[in-house]
Amino acid sequence: MRGLKLKKEQYLRRRKRSKKSFPVEGEYRLCVYKSARHIEAQIIDDFNQTTLVAASSKEKAYTKEKVNKSELASLVGKSLSERAKAKKVKKVYFDRNGFRYHGRVKSFAEASRKGGLKF
Repeated sequence: MRGLKLKKEQYLRRRKRSKKSFPVEGEYRLCVYKSARHIEAQIIDDFNQTTLVAASSKEKAYTKEKVNKSELASLVGKSLSERAKAKKVKKVYFDRNGFRYHGRVKSFAEASRKGGLKF
């Protein structure tokens, strides 16, 4: 039981650390969330408190594809970067949201960098 509590504490500590910086006008944050099955991401303007672009593996385009979760994360990263290009967003700050940078989060980040986002 102690192991689960320790993991939760470490997750919350990492999440709190990524939320420390204050928003500046004209700077956007790329926030990633992953569950056991899906991955979601948003580009957020913290200064105006609005979501500019969002992408998720729950969209109908991805629910019919038979790929593993890492490949699905890279597809979502690619589509998010294409949507960001349409909104003329080029530079963002990557918010892992407390998740470690490996596996699906890493494949998502690499795909969005290939798509043209800089962070």
